[in-house]
Amino acid sequence: MTEVGGGDVGSTRQKAIDALCEHFANDALSVEEFERRVDEAHKAESQEEIKALLSDLPSGDLPVRKEDVGTTAIQRPRASVPASRVKERSFQVAVLSGTHRKGRWIPARQNYAFSVMGGITLDFREALLPPGETEVWIFTAMGGAEIIVPPGLPVECEGLAILGGWEHRENAAVSPDPDAPILRVRGLALMGGVEVTTRFPGETNREAKRRRRFERKEKKRSKRLGDGS
Repeated sequence: MTEVGGGDVGSTRQKAIDALCEHFANDALSVEEFERRVDEAHKAESQEEIKALLSDLPSGDLPVRKEDVGTTAIQRPRASVPASRVKERSFQVAVLSGTHRKGRWIPARQNYAFSVMGGITLDFREALLPPGETEVWIFTAMGGAEIIVPPGLPVECEGLAILGGWEHRENAAVSPDPDAPILRVRGLALMGGVEVTTRFPGETNREAKRRRRFERKEKKRSKRLGDGS
């Protein structure tokens, strides 16, 4: 059973909705069942009713750990491998082709990705990251590169796009643990594109967009209910 925690009904409701979002992202709920449970969470008048909505769901453990920082709950990945197992450098090259790294892999301290009329995908959602910084240097010309990271992994980007695009949403560390992993992405996109996206493990880009739209909708709805109380 997923533990929702104490507090008043409002905070318990929000925690339950957040938990339902995670279960939906991990395919534990269909779209119809997810929407039905969220509607029931909004209608529930007691913590017991809200907790009952999660009683038959799996624990929903993700490869990240939830912590509380002030009043904001965040997810922060912990170091997964000792520094001795991490290579100093690695190279990914795609010329008129594509290359992908995903699953449980161990990135090097410095990862260099070159794409010329090709595509590169580096998926860090299940990667075993060492303590401290992991760097990704990208050069793409008439090609593309996608960096996929899990929620809660601090990411800092510095990029230059010439007749191309560099898209990212900054996710810098909040009071960082010196031993916690952090990803730094740097590079150049020449007539190409680089995109840094955040998704749950196993979540497709389409599912992530749908989840984010629903989360924004629920935040607005919760705010309206709070203002009206």
